[in-house]
Amino acid sequence: MTYKNLLYEVRERVAHITLNRPEKTNAMSLELRHELYAVLKEAERNQDVGSIVIKGAGKSFCAGYDISPETPSPNFPEDGYVAPDVDQLTGQYAQSLVDGYWIMWDLTKPVIAQVHGYCLAGGSELASMCDIMFVAEDATLGYPPTRGISNPDTLYFPWKMSMSNAKYLMFTGKSVSGKEAVELGWATKCFTAEELDEKVHQEASAIATIQPALLATLKRGVNRAYEIMGIRTAMNVGVDWMALSTYRENSNQFMDTANAEGLKSALQKRDGPFGDYSAKPKK
Repeated sequence: MTYKNLLYEVRERVAHITLNRPEKTNAMSLELRHELYAVLKEAERNQDVGSIVIKGAGKSFCAGYDISPETPSPNFPEDGYVAPDVDQLTGQYAQSLVDGYWIMWDLTKPVIAQVHGYCLAGGSELASMCDIMFVAEDATLGYPPTRGISNPDTLYFPWKMSMSNAKYLMFTGKSVSGKEAVELGWATKCFTAEELDEKVHQEASAIATIQPALLATLKRGVNRAYEIMGIRTAMNVGVDWMALSTYRENSNQFMDTANAEGLKSALQKRDGPFGDYSAKPKK
């Protein structure tokens, strides 16, 4: 299959999937997400693939979801679904995101996130729902929309770090570096940005030498333990909380400011109290 928004290659039993919208900081459109599901299943069927790496082209892994209106992709005419605009981010949209991540969760092959640059909001959801996350030491991971837009679409925080850190990062929307993400238990290992690609391929190709049937049972065993602890239920309840969080007084304040004064002004007002992201002092 030909992919418009992705690059795909197999080397030494490792399938490398690259989000390829660098001009949009690899923001995930509806079309990109469906291509990602399709290529993951292609890698699943390929007997010459033992592990899968997801990474981003350009300067960053992924800055989030692309929520601009779009029509269904001609590659997926059966969808009949039009991506919502900002005013329509309801539980239906969030549920579609979580449902997509269960596709990755249920694959028999390990899925590895290779994170560099920005990994924000929806990008952090994608990376966090991979089986393993390797990061550049200077990567930036965070979820700034919790400062004014809504709860996360995919409530991964409680499953990736301690309770107090999960609450702190959700309450503040603050970011951490790749090195800090490893210290929190959010990410698995970190490497310098220069060696990230080589080191991740080495890790992935070593994993790919393990017999596929054994890898499948290893992954399934860990997943079932988390399912017994309630991860699927918690994620679905998280979708409900995301939808409810949009039905509150002044819920449209961020977008109202963006429409009236421009996105830059809205971001600066959002980030000003924390002194980061758009409000970070220039060096």
